[in-house]
Amino acid sequence: MQENLLQQVVDIIQENPHSGAGLQLYALISTLRMEKSGYLYMLRKLRDLSPEHRKLAYGLMELMAENGNQGEAWDAALQVMDGAVRGG
Repeated sequence: MQENLLQQVVDIIQENPHSGAGLQLYALISTLRMEKSGYLYMLRKLRDLSPEHRKLAYGLMELMAENGNQGEAWDAALQVMDGAVRGG
């Protein structure tokens, strides 16, 4: 599940890194790498996502709850997303 979910998010961000959904999913995933700050994300931003994209956001939060926001697949997905947002 983790790799499929991460790949879906990577695909959305790569497709259009500066779209509303791309940036909001990127913001969420960026906060999920900051455990010390308590994973601060403005939940009202979920209202701006389509139901399909909200499901991905909920999946990312569940992934964090299961300690899936670490490891090789997570790090590789983050590198691709970072590159897309910064270079796209």
